Amino acid sequence: MPHYFTLEEANQVLEIIKPLMEEVQRIRRDILARQPEMWEAIRRSAGNGGNPTLSKMVKTFDRLDDLLHRILATGVQVKDINTGLLDFSALKDGREVYLCWKYGEEEIEYWHEVEAGFAGRQPIDSF
Repeated sequence: MPHYFTLEEANQVLEIIKPLMEEVQRIRRDILARQPEMWEAIRRSAGNGGNPTLSKMVKTFDRLDDLLHRILATGVQVKDINTGLLDFSALKDGREVYLCWKYGEEEIEYWHEVEAGFAGRQPIDSF
């Protein structure tokens, strides 16, 4: 059974998660920027016993994995790493909904029905 957050709880947890998501986004940008270099390193190292560039990237991916597991351990759902989209399970009128946060937003400003997804986000004042 999922943990259901109140809006206040979700915003408190968000304060812990924000720095983690900041680092996730920094790592994501770094990986995307280094993608051509990584593909070339992969091509050169195939059957060659390794490559220092790839060894460094393994540490980067390990850190990304650790950050995502720390976020998930709070009970929050990571919906999209590219946009930094998170959902917090909540109850509204006895039914499950999501309090929704996107990287760059100061606090939780939206919620949506489970089936509606991001496209169905509604302002939190209607929660």
